[in-house]
Amino acid sequence: MEIIIQSTYKQLATIASEIIRDALLKKPDLVLGLATGSTPIGLYKALVRMYKEDGLDFSSVTTFNLDEYVGIPCEHPQSYHTFMANHFFDHVNISMKNRHIPQNTAENHEAFCAAYEEAIARAGGIDIQVLGIGTDGHIGFNEVGSSLASRTRIVTLTESTLVANASHFEGDMSAVPEIAITMGIGTIMEAKQCLLLANGTSKSEAIAKAVEGPITSMVPASILQMHPNTVTIIDESAASDLKEVEYYKRSYANKLKLQSQ
Repeated sequence: MEIIIQSTYKQLATIASEIIRDALLKKPDLVLGLATGSTPIGLYKALVRMYKEDGLDFSSVTTFNLDEYVGIPCEHPQSYHTFMANHFFDHVNISMKNRHIPQNTAENHEAFCAAYEEAIARAGGIDIQVLGIGTDGHIGFNEVGSSLASRTRIVTLTESTLVANASHFEGDMSAVPEIAITMGIGTIMEAKQCLLLANGTSKSEAIAKAVEGPITSMVPASILQMHPNTVTIIDESAASDLKEVEYYKRSYANKLKLQSQ
């Protein structure tokens, strides 16, 4: 796992966007796994700017979102369908047919989950999976205790997740859907590259456990230690509980030095 520590949130978002840009320039039909939440918003803003100002072309890109609430309509202001439209899809040229978000109103969720996995496989697998991390170490909606081999499925959200997400529902925890659909950890681990993004002190403990702690289903993100190509990009605050901060900074500085030669 590569650890990149930056001074500001804007810097980490810029680095993440440059990784995706460079991959897209090499492979125009890139398959992106996308995340919601506050953390990737800066990444999406940077990609939108690259599209509008630099002509970065997303017309052949296929996307798969990690998760969605179950039981609210797609047009609900807090649905992840709405989030993606507002922050990314409405501002770039990704074809509607190439956008995939878990269906929150499917009649047969088990069949939909199987079909979602099949769609990812037909697309050739996910090239880059963007991930945030919950304060308890969850990725996607794979809550603590999730099987490290899990696939796309229906899950019940923990109380800590409901509390954290209540801010998006005017502070009303009872308004947050308790059930969601999510890519599984096994699905995430099949992505060719994972980008784990985090900022702020509220994520520092989770990042420390995910990066330096034991691999355990009680910290789902810790499985990324076993991924052959995970890049964790965080700010100084999110890095504050890491034990090897100076080593990570030196390693990244040496990587940049080699690239410049």
